[in-house]
Amino acid sequence: MEAFNTLPGIGKKTAVRLAYHIAVEDGFCGVKLAQAIEDAVETVRKCLNCHNMSEDELCGICADESRDKSKLCIVQSAKDILSIEESGEFAGIYYVVSRLEDMDELHLRHVIEGVFEVIFAFPPSIATDTMILYIEDKLEGSEVIFTKIAQGVPTGVELENIDIMSLSRALEARVRI
Repeated sequence: MEAFNTLPGIGKKTAVRLAYHIAVEDGFCGVKLAQAIEDAVETVRKCLNCHNMSEDELCGICADESRDKSKLCIVQSAKDILSIEESGEFAGIYYVVSRLEDMDELHLRHVIEGVFEVIFAFPPSIATDTMILYIEDKLEGSEVIFTKIAQGVPTGVELENIDIMSLSRALEARVRI
């Protein structure tokens, strides 16, 4: 239970349920899970090109010749790539910048060769706005257009349940009807 409880998003009740299932109800599931975790720890690494998760030097996206290499989406985490890919709305390439301290400007300049549009897909915050400005500044002189994903009011959510920054951005980015 303690081991499960250390994982992000797993509370005490879920940790108890998972531990009970593996220890009492389905021990084989526990063995499979342990093997999968061991395999992941040993084989998953960062893609040399975009820093996505990969079992090879290049991730499946960077190795895919059918991807639109004129569009580069910069994200904060490889997990963000999974979410965007699940949407099916983006067929370009990615680049992960978790922290500005880790960003290799020369490598990023190499990655944007042939790119027409750089799309920032960061969660809205002052810190990510600062990161966007910093990256734009470092890529000044590049022949690229900088855009960021739209932010605002999610579908089906009451205004009272929306954080102030999202509501503010939705009002700021309003469109004519």
